[in-house]
Amino acid sequence: MPPPTTAPVLDAPAGSATTETVAAVPQASPGEPATYPSRGEQIALAVFIVVPFLAIVAAVPVAWGGWLGWSDVVIASVMYVVSGLGITVGFHRLFTHKAFKPNRGVKIALAIAGTLAVQGPLIRWVADHRKHHKFSDRDGDPHSPWRYGESVPGLLKGLAYAHMGWLFDAEQTPHRKYAPDLMKDPDLLRISRQFLPWVAVSLIAPAVVGGLWTMSWQGALTAFFWGTLVRIALLHHVTWAINSICHAVGEQPFRSRDRSGNVWWLAIPSFGESWHNLHHADPTCARHGVLPGQVDLSARTIWILEKLGWVSDVRWPVAERLASRRAAADPVHGPAA
Repeated sequence: MPPPTTAPVLDAPAGSATTETVAAVPQASPGEPATYPSRGEQIALAVFIVVPFLAIVAAVPVAWGGWLGWSDVVIASVMYVVSGLGITVGFHRLFTHKAFKPNRGVKIALAIAGTLAVQGPLIRWVADHRKHHKFSDRDGDPHSPWRYGESVPGLLKGLAYAHMGWLFDAEQTPHRKYAPDLMKDPDLLRISRQFLPWVAVSLIAPAVVGGLWTMSWQGALTAFFWGTLVRIALLHHVTWAINSICHAVGEQPFRSRDRSGNVWWLAIPSFGESWHNLHHADPTCARHGVLPGQVDLSARTIWILEKLGWVSDVRWPVAERLASRRAAADPVHGPAA
């Protein structure tokens, strides 16, 4: 994985926008109205959750019945990697936390790639995540698994809410308060508003490629099943698991203001996002898996883009900064290299 660089990542003053919301976020004016999803948006959300989930349930018997070919594997894998890195490298580390500076082509490509994951418009996604960091595991956090207490029933209810129940919350995060920088960017504003057309591309493209690859309707149908339905459902649940599982269990080698933990078995499918403890201890860092053996494919992607000269000012981890964030109860490890 990318080595630390000598360029320090300086702490922001206490109470600054970088510390609280990890972006230049001005305070909302008193009485700013909340925004609410329409009934149509709630129905569409339910469809995009339930239908792909049913595809995962059916995946094993479908594969056993011979409805899985190499073309399906390749198409689904490519779509998963593209849309998944669009979320982790683009929506998360770039647009939410400003971990690096891209050129315009990379910025637009990552915005489109993340939109193909069908996890909501870019600006809404970023606003929700910045609010999560501001209130992480406290009142105001959109998806803390601890919102119903620490009892077993309360935690189970909280995990379900943090995983996907929060998506149906009637009140939405004010975009102008939490993502004003994105709303001032014409490219990002346009892509965020074009959410539905890009969703259509995400849904249809695997079937088109599968049909042309095999020159058959069956190839188009199986590619749609694996490359669209199963891929979307799997990526949804991996992303939601970072909100739920990684705030309920996991090792905590670094100090943070919340209960974020590292969950190793999610590292590969989440492209390194499940090294969640360091991320909450140092949100603007471009690399989350900073300890030996912590594979972080998102950080590797950023490293490649940096080597190509397409991104700059990458906030790589700094040894001294990591050492200062070591948990007091972690006497075994020295400063990370």
